[in-house]
Amino acid sequence: MAANRSSRRRGPALGCDPADLALVEAIVTRSGTSFARGMKVLPPDRRYAMFAIYAFCRLVDDVADEEAPFEDKLPRLREWRGRIAGLYEGCTGDGLDRVLLAAIRRYRLRHEDFEAVIDGMQMDAEQVILAPAEAELDVYIDRVASAVGRLSVRAFGDSSPAADQVAHHLGRALQITNILRDIDEDAERGRLYLPAERLQAAGVPLALPAALGAPGLETACRGMAALAHYHFAQARSAMRRCRRRPMRPARLMAASYAAILATQERAGWQPPRQRIKVPRWRKALIAARALSPV
Repeated sequence: MAANRSSRRRGPALGCDPADLALVEAIVTRSGTSFARGMKVLPPDRRYAMFAIYAFCRLVDDVADEEAPFEDKLPRLREWRGRIAGLYEGCTGDGLDRVLLAAIRRYRLRHEDFEAVIDGMQMDAEQVILAPAEAELDVYIDRVASAVGRLSVRAFGDSSPAADQVAHHLGRALQITNILRDIDEDAERGRLYLPAERLQAAGVPLALPAALGAPGLETACRGMAALAHYHFAQARSAMRRCRRRPMRPARLMAASYAAILATQERAGWQPPRQRIKVPRWRKALIAARALSPV
């Protein structure tokens, strides 16, 4: 019977038009990230649901990041709010909409999580984030990272409260790791995502470029790294309360980003800083361990 089931011809993922699936995958591929490779552990329906979620996030983020006044960005973000609201009424306009709608219906993705992502991108669009208060940073991270996680765990196959805890903590761990890795890259855009309280406690100026060369930056960054480790640990604890198979992509992301954080900690944050890269052989080993059934 198993052989007969596996040999049956499957239709296209999520029952969508192959052209729509190709459009969504192309958006992911153009981003140039390793995301598509990481999602290969998922079966086609879940993989394309994740591609659609990622494509939505990528396109909204592009609005926030483009060089344009906030007054020009706000109407486009408002369009995205209307577009997402329309999906929950069954209205679609293009291939991405159609794949997103199929994912929403199949995996019961929540409207408020899409809204939260747009809220986070609007925070980035309406101001230059420069040494925010820690509470403000946590709200921002919840919107741009943990909300994406809440959509993702449902596409992975787990909508339990424990899965939402994975999203809560893993989103924070990943985003803090990104912040610590991308300090100089963010500074080129006039942004500094390290929280004001930690910078002030370490004697770091709350301004660029002065903060980048301050001796206390190392202390502030190590404090944030410790916070990331806390969230990684809490995410792993929550994963143990979830079904193992749906958490495979989450385990892979956690292991990959924990390696980036560990490498960054070894390098430190004193100038001159170089963007951290994990060797390909080590990535393969990390993936093998993270996906091990044991």
